Amino acid sequence: MPKIAADGQYLTVLNLFSTDADEKQESLLGAMRKIVDAASYEGWISSTVHSGVEKPGTANFIQWHSHEDLEARYSGEEFKHRTLPLFREITTSIRLLQNEVVFTQQKPELGGVTEISPDRDDLTVIEVFGVAEENQEGLVDALGPSQEWLVDVPGYRTHTVLRGLRARGLEGAFVVSYAQWDDDDSYRAFRAQREEEWSAARQKTESLVAELATSRDWNTYRVLYTRAAGQ
Repeated sequence: MPKIAADGQYLTVLNLFSTDADEKQESLLGAMRKIVDAASYEGWISSTVHSGVEKPGTANFIQWHSHEDLEARYSGEEFKHRTLPLFREITTSIRLLQNEVVFTQQKPELGGVTEISPDRDDLTVIEVFGVAEENQEGLVDALGPSQEWLVDVPGYRTHTVLRGLRARGLEGAFVVSYAQWDDDDSYRAFRAQREEEWSAARQKTESLVAELATSRDWNTYRVLYTRAAGQ
């Protein structure tokens, strides 16, 4: 199963697709699985397909050796004339986000490792933050090292912060949070907690994120399928 680490070893790509109906989500998932099953691209490491829970949509967490390998895929005839047009037919938005993993955190019992796999029962939360370029590093810190308090929150498992490098379908600088929770109930309880009940540490970081982020949107997911090069 793929592992997430802030070691600079891979380019991490998050392809986020939204749609407006459950049946279109199923079509997206089927198309994505076919592409992942056939993947043999130079520099491709792994792909992990996620199914939207809170809202219809999909996410593909992809690891590549380099930006150049990914651009070779994007410039290919298959991607330009078959893959992208197919996705445009059944989506309401497409965001292809290239990122660097800059921070990971886990509950102590997970041994310092973040894994993603359909064999796990994580509820995955992916949140995308827009930010002014000059504030990107500050937002990375606010979403990552400043959130040590999360390990004490019931239901929290892990979270990863990704610095946006470049994107298609999204303008400007961005930061992504990829988090794993026990279940939907624990995550909803966390989001629904009243501000006056927040710890001082949470109040501080939430205030900083609100100050720095120019936009934010999120969805919850379940990991559906994964495949790595050589499988």
